[in-house]
Amino acid sequence: MRAEDWDRRYAEQAQWSPGPNGLVAELLADVPPGTAVDLAAGEGRHALWLAARGWAVTAVDFSAAGLDRGRARPGADRVGWVTADVLTWSAAEGSLDLVLVAYLHLPGEQTTALLTRAVGWLRPGGRLLVLGHDVANLTAGVGGPQEPAILHSVDRLAPVARLLDVDRLEQVRRATAQGTALDTLLLGRRPAG
Repeated sequence: MRAEDWDRRYAEQAQWSPGPNGLVAELLADVPPGTAVDLAAGEGRHALWLAARGWAVTAVDFSAAGLDRGRARPGADRVGWVTADVLTWSAAEGSLDLVLVAYLHLPGEQTTALLTRAVGWLRPGGRLLVLGHDVANLTAGVGGPQEPAILHSVDRLAPVARLLDVDRLEQVRRATAQGTALDTLLLGRRPAG
């Protein structure tokens, strides 16, 4: 989808719940605050949650309409809002404690290239958290994009996982009002040295 398509979607209605994804909140609840980026932040629900927990966070998305929804929420003044394409946006090498990529779906080569760059933005010990719809969700889950080439899997994220000290790389189940969805989770840290 193009930025204009997402702008239209955001103009029509809010796309997600105002709070963070439950697994994101669970995995990051006890992580000490630092400097973070929320890539493909949409309406900024994760960025706002991180900022409320003391993180210095930047929300990056190519949809100005989505970011405008985030900017209108309480606590938005604690978030840096950047309208940019995540494929061209960049952070300084070794400058971040967390890169969060939740439900960004791109063709495989673009995903690998972006996440490889994101590992470089992390300080030693900094975390990369990637969560998105698993390709198996097409046949064994509900919701999400229906284009196999842009969905995640453990195998598809393995090249990025090899750059990290991996805490978790697995398919996870997510309860929704429509039934169970299948996601892929990658959580790892940039090795020291």
